[in-house]
Amino acid sequence: MNSTLIQMTLLMACGVVWRLCRPAGLTADQTRAVLSGVVYYLLMPAMILEVLWKTDLGIQSLQYTLLGWGSLSFAILCAWLIGRIFKLDKKHLGTLILASAFPNVTFLGLPILEQTFGSWIRPVVIEIDVFSATPYLFTVGLLIARHYGQEDKPKPLWTAFNEPPFWTAAIAITLNMNGVAAPEWLMAVLQKLAVAAAPLMIISLGMSLNWQAVSWRNMPYMFPLLSIKMLAMPLCAWFLARHLGLDAPHQAVAVMDLAMPSMLFGIVFCDRFRLDSALYAMAVTVTTLSSLLTLPFWHGLLVKQ
Repeated sequence: MNSTLIQMTLLMACGVVWRLCRPAGLTADQTRAVLSGVVYYLLMPAMILEVLWKTDLGIQSLQYTLLGWGSLSFAILCAWLIGRIFKLDKKHLGTLILASAFPNVTFLGLPILEQTFGSWIRPVVIEIDVFSATPYLFTVGLLIARHYGQEDKPKPLWTAFNEPPFWTAAIAITLNMNGVAAPEWLMAVLQKLAVAAAPLMIISLGMSLNWQAVSWRNMPYMFPLLSIKMLAMPLCAWFLARHLGLDAPHQAVAVMDLAMPSMLFGIVFCDRFRLDSALYAMAVTVTTLSSLLTLPFWHGLLVKQ
């Protein structure tokens, strides 16, 4: 695990150095937008199609769905209670809920867990993402952002599902359930695209880390955020995974995937609904750096059971 985190840290450092040096005059934000677009619209759909087309879909898909929705709901409840106890205003409470509940299950979880456990974890991470985390984000997460923020021109909720992960997963599941054989040449192309996704994800994440986002004004929010995101939510996920009947290796992967730091996409919701984008950016930076300590802790705890 430590070797894996060293490799991931070095890749993130490439993104941080890019932010500082701005090669060819390209800012980190410009470059990250391009890299994230390539990953989100090309490489990730290729990976989802390659994995779900040939994966045996069954009871485990339901288990991952229940595990993800239960863990995310628990984190939302914890953040909401803290907000009520300390009487946070709507903007900060909405930001805290989003940062506490939604983990970086794919952009960071996939490369770290694949490097740690092996390629067999891909279906686990992909199923947690497309059956649980992403649908939850674009339903419950979107409603939370709307409730605590502001929106000039509200869009119908169903338009959020017109995203690459949804229609790619729908195509893959349709092909899978109908027994359509995957051509070898197409699988080879999809695998090559999928391999490129992991390093670009990590470099893009490094580019998003911004020390200017860290401020003393937002520091009081970090303790409850870290307590929920890095400790309480994984503990809840572990409890649910054990009672859902997952075996030890799949428990370890699923729990660690949900123990990942705050997801990057939340900043889009904060910008769109006028929540506290600076607070969310700080949450991403702090939880990502904290994960270098918490992920080895969870790995050591889960692999010994």
